[in-house]
Amino acid sequence: MKGSTVLEVGADGVGVITIINPPLNLLTYDVLLSLKESIQEAVEMDDVKALVIIGANGKFSAGFDVTAFGGSQERKDKKELGFMSVQFVTDTLEAARKPLVAAIDGPAFGGGLEIALACHARIATSNTQLGLPELQYGIIPGLGGTQRLPRLVGLPKALEMMLMSKRVSGKVAQSLCLVDAIAPADGLLSAARCWALDILECRKPWIVSLYKTDKLEPLAEARLILKLARIKMRKQAPNLTHPLVCIDVVEEGIVSGPRSALWKEAEALHELRLSYTCRSLVHFFFAKNETSKIPGISDTGLLPRKLSKIAVVGGGLMGSGIATVFILSNYRVILKEVNKDYLLAGIGRVKANLQSRVNKGKMTQEKLKTSLSLLKGVLDYDSFTDVDLVIEAVVEDVSLKQQIFTDLEKYCPQHSILASNTSTIDLDLIGKATKSHDRIIGAHFFSPAHVMPFLEIVRTRRTSLQVIVDLLDVGKKIKKTSIVVGNCTGFAVSRLFFPYTQTPMLLVEHGADLYRIDQAITNFGMPMGPFRMVDLVGFGVANATGIQFLENFPDRTYKSNLISVMKEDKREGESTCKGFYMYDDKHNASPDPDIVKFVEKARTMSHVMVDKKLRNLSDGDIVEMIFFPVVNEACRILAEGVVVKASDLDIASVMSMGFPSYRGGILFWANSLGSRYICSKLEDWSKQYGKIFKPCAYLTECASKGTSL
Repeated sequence: MKGSTVLEVGADGVGVITIINPPLNLLTYDVLLSLKESIQEAVEMDDVKALVIIGANGKFSAGFDVTAFGGSQERKDKKELGFMSVQFVTDTLEAARKPLVAAIDGPAFGGGLEIALACHARIATSNTQLGLPELQYGIIPGLGGTQRLPRLVGLPKALEMMLMSKRVSGKVAQSLCLVDAIAPADGLLSAARCWALDILECRKPWIVSLYKTDKLEPLAEARLILKLARIKMRKQAPNLTHPLVCIDVVEEGIVSGPRSALWKEAEALHELRLSYTCRSLVHFFFAKNETSKIPGISDTGLLPRKLSKIAVVGGGLMGSGIATVFILSNYRVILKEVNKDYLLAGIGRVKANLQSRVNKGKMTQEKLKTSLSLLKGVLDYDSFTDVDLVIEAVVEDVSLKQQIFTDLEKYCPQHSILASNTSTIDLDLIGKATKSHDRIIGAHFFSPAHVMPFLEIVRTRRTSLQVIVDLLDVGKKIKKTSIVVGNCTGFAVSRLFFPYTQTPMLLVEHGADLYRIDQAITNFGMPMGPFRMVDLVGFGVANATGIQFLENFPDRTYKSNLISVMKEDKREGESTCKGFYMYDDKHNASPDPDIVKFVEKARTMSHVMVDKKLRNLSDGDIVEMIFFPVVNEACRILAEGVVVKASDLDIASVMSMGFPSYRGGILFWANSLGSRYICSKLEDWSKQYGKIFKPCAYLTECASKGTSL
């Protein structure tokens, strides 16, 4: 039965308990109860000498069903809370009077691995994956993993695996002594049976992981390791507490003993399951899984066509990054440029991208050569006669893009998909002069394209379903999380975040400190503040996108003169080592004392007076004034049907712009504050500072009804 375990006894006297909960044999309360009953039954059977736990269909267990996390059900009974970890895993499984071996193939994550850790030995296949990823969901391991893992692999490696949710292969796990032996998949069960009988006959050691101490460092050294881990976590994730809780629980076991620490682990897990961080990360997990479910597309039964030859027009930073993405996924790629120098530079960027992966140990020099052999540089369209997909990746110039699409229609075969990497320009405008509207689509990558894991697929009203299905399949093959959005200026992502750069300009011209704004936003959890981000993308791109929004949404844009004033001083951002910040030769940013004069000049040109209230904003006020207009734009995007699901905007905000995943995404975070609160704040600001803050009809309606966004 699904969601249970089955006990079978062989002629050799080994009882094999199989976890059955397809497809990944996830753990649930019922599965664990069934496992407990199977172990108790086997221990009492006279014809059972030893036990093996294995997962059905070559998958041990991918851990607890994530729906069990982020719950609101409070269990105050500490005995009930610790039942799984103490009374079952420790006092039933690990304390079994008969040797118990885990036979691990496929995934062994979270609670699945913790079950294996409590067994008296572990046999795995070389390609199995093992890990404790609970911190990705805002909790800690809760079936004794905080205690057993350090005792098997040592404190430093255990902390790395838990705090960084790092997975290891079976082969690596053996080198760490996390598993005892490696066996081929077809011989795994047989090897585990033999090992269990060898333990019974004292030919192999009977190891109780919870009380193993030889891998633990001396107390003083252990405390130093834990102290350094805390410092690292506070620096890497200053807004998160659960990594520190995990370290505390590990330390409890070292100082006070593992039994005591198991109860502390159980109590900590209970508290963390009810936290906002856990709810946010669980929401993000499910929202990410839902991106592939698109009504009217994924449910049509339409199969993707095989695309094997890709062309990229433009070898700049974006074009070369996109070319890199495809050759890394074994696609043949043509890279087109307008002259030899530009082409050599583009190919050079691709080589540099690959070499960077080699330097970081992510690929071999041999793989680099193989990948580069898939790339062909050209100066004309003669090689485009058999391409399956073309991605235009030139500068944001409407007339240039229109000319390119006219050329593509002329040279490319009828079946080929014509995609643009534009971040803001309406696709109908780009393809205006063509007759190929059914195969024009947006393929908006994010810089650097070979690193960022997100792809925004933009469909027009005339884009065929087949083309959308094809591009979704390509996104999966190049390992991107994709969302499908409607066509408009800025689409979903650029449009969502255009207030993120415009509102700070307003605040600064009205007296707020530029560097305080960036600091408050990074303290909130963004990878960088809005001014540092503008420096990174460059003033040219910022101006081009700003013009698009000014022309299309004049009622809610703020026309700042600040960038124009700075461009007069030959500042273009990080690329010129001077923008809102100054940059050294290693691209380290530092505040520029000269920025004050540019702000004053822009303020004078805009006829703006300094507002004392804005000069003295708290960090919380800054975050709200920057992000509430973003929430407002998200509401417009939802109301207009640019995205199908609100959760797609949460995924987009996190994976494209770096909104902290532990806040769940832009709309999940907004819902935690409430539509009424956000709407009232925007209303107040719009009266003082203009229409950029005016709440839209959708937000106003949600606020009046007190409903979720």
